[in-house]
Amino acid sequence: MTLSEKKQLQLTACKIRMGIIESTYHAKCGHPGGSLSAADLFTYLYFREMNIDPTNPKAPDRDRFVLSKGHTAPGLYAALAYRGFFPVEDLKTLRRIDSYLQGHPNMNMVPGVDMSTGSLGQGVSTAAGMALAARHQGKSCRIYTLLGDGEIQEGQCWEAFMFAAHYKLDNLCVIIDNNGLQIDGNIADVMSPYPITDKLEAFGFHVEAIDGHDFDAIEKAMNIARETKGKPTAIVMKTTKGKGVSYMENKAGWHGKAPNEAEYQQAMSELTAHYAELEVQ
Repeated sequence: MTLSEKKQLQLTACKIRMGIIESTYHAKCGHPGGSLSAADLFTYLYFREMNIDPTNPKAPDRDRFVLSKGHTAPGLYAALAYRGFFPVEDLKTLRRIDSYLQGHPNMNMVPGVDMSTGSLGQGVSTAAGMALAARHQGKSCRIYTLLGDGEIQEGQCWEAFMFAAHYKLDNLCVIIDNNGLQIDGNIADVMSPYPITDKLEAFGFHVEAIDGHDFDAIEKAMNIARETKGKPTAIVMKTTKGKGVSYMENKAGWHGKAPNEAEYQQAMSELTAHYAELEVQ
C-alpha cells in the first residue's frame, strides 16, 4: 500500500478507537480493552480487505466477518458505523435497553453483522460452516473470523479448527487477537494456549504470526491467506490490550470496564492528539 493509504488507515483506526471509548463511556459498561487491541484489524478488514457494500449489507456474494469474541462488539460497531452501515452518533446508545446496539452483535438488528455471537467458541464454528457452505454454493466470497487468545482455551474452537482443516477450507481466514490478557489476568497463568502457532500448524493450518498494529504486516498476511490453497489460514496477531489509551494498555482490568468521566476525557484527549499528529505527518 502507498504511504497515503496507510496514513488513511491509521486515521480511521484512531476514529474507531474514539468510537469504542464513546460507546463504552456512554453505556457505563462494555469491553474496551479487547476492542482497542483489535481496532487496527477491524479497520483493515472493513476499509481495505473485504468485499462489502454498506448500501446492500445482505448482498449474497459479500465477504463475511464473524466476531467470535463477541464481547468486543464496541470495536465492530465503531468500524461498521464509520464504514457507513449506520450513523456514528448511534454508538452512544450502546447497551441501552431500546438500542439495536446490544452488548453482543445481533445479526437481526445491526446492519453489517453477519452472525450473532457472544458464547465463546461458537463464532469460529459458524464461520467454518459458512466457508463450507460457500464452497458448496460455488461462491467466491471469503469468510473471516476473529477470536480472542483467551477464547481459544475453549475446546469448541479446536473442533472448529479440525473441521476447517479436514475440509480444506482455504476460503476461511481465522484471526487470533493475541493480546495476552483475559478477564482473569495473563492467559499464560489462567490456562496457557501456547505455543499457538505450532498448535494451529499441527491442526493443518497455514499460519502467519504478525504485529497486529502494523498495517503492512496485516496486508502481507491477508494476501498470503488469499493465495494459500488447500488449507485454511490462521493469522496470529501480537497486540496490546487497550492499545491507544495509555492507562488501559496491558491492563487486564480494562477487559470489561467502562471509563468514568475523567478517564473518558483523558482517553479522548490522547486519541485526539494522536489523530492530529497523524494528520500532519
